[in-house]
Amino acid sequence: MTMKAIAFLVVLALLLVGVPMFIAATGRDDLYYVLTSVALLSIISAGVWLTFYIGRINIGQGAYALMGGYVSAILVVHYGVSFWWTLPIAGLFCAGASVLIGLPILRLRGVYFAMVTLVLTEVMRLLAMALPITNGARGMVNIPLPGALTIFGITIIPDFATLSNPRLAFYVVAVILLALCYLGLYRLVHSRIGQLCQSLQQNEELSSSIGVDTAMLRVLAYAVSSFFGGVGGAIFMAIAQSIYPSSFTVADSINFMLYCFLGGLGYVFGPILGTFVLYFGWNLLYSLGDFQLLVFSVILIVLMLVLPNGLLSLALPKRGRGVAR
Repeated sequence: MTMKAIAFLVVLALLLVGVPMFIAATGRDDLYYVLTSVALLSIISAGVWLTFYIGRINIGQGAYALMGGYVSAILVVHYGVSFWWTLPIAGLFCAGASVLIGLPILRLRGVYFAMVTLVLTEVMRLLAMALPITNGARGMVNIPLPGALTIFGITIIPDFATLSNPRLAFYVVAVILLALCYLGLYRLVHSRIGQLCQSLQQNEELSSSIGVDTAMLRVLAYAVSSFFGGVGGAIFMAIAQSIYPSSFTVADSINFMLYCFLGGLGYVFGPILGTFVLYFGWNLLYSLGDFQLLVFSVILIVLMLVLPNGLLSLALPKRGRGVAR
């Protein structure tokens, strides 16, 4: 077993065992919701990072998180589908939608692609307000907690409504999904497909000239990105037991991008660190009142100027542009 694998298992054990023990000792059950939110935001941001990896700026991830949340809620409320089965369905639905949307707009580059994705979240919000099945501006509320997941008569996941602490259960689910998400992302970028995707970031014309199917790779990366957004949005819906057109806004889409910038675009695990720092950094500045946003913005600008490769560049030297760790 390699040192990286051992380090990963140690961190996972700390998250699944150490953190719950600490919270139980301090009695701060509210921390479960905070840490679950950070984990889910990191999963959604992982998709944004992947589009950066192919040289595209994605400011529309909030649209797919909102879409995934509504798909899961509709299936649970109107069709009685188990929440656990709606997770992959929501992710695949978002991936399919992203393929249809991405086929034309992924041909655009730089600021043009970014500006088109910027409107996607607002379009999805307006669509949620207009459709009768989404209950318009009133949103979908009183959505039941996830029920039991039973396969071949064996209960894999218990009914959350019967648990004494559903927050702990959501935390465990979020951490496991976070681990699976970033393991998959790490494996992807270190595979041959990942190397081809990196070539798009460096020079698309050169990649195309040597036979790389650049169009297919762009669509594939965007579909995986949207899948992460859909799954993350569905779990957020389950935790809140409700979803509204304003559950994910343009501001959220911008934040998903900032998480990647701050953590480090050249590192697979950059979005995790970026999400953690920005989420808690914003809350730490709450006491500044009206100056909170100003101070927060100045700190972000300074960090990006001083550390253009992200916070992870302090600990992990970067051998070249676009290299993912």
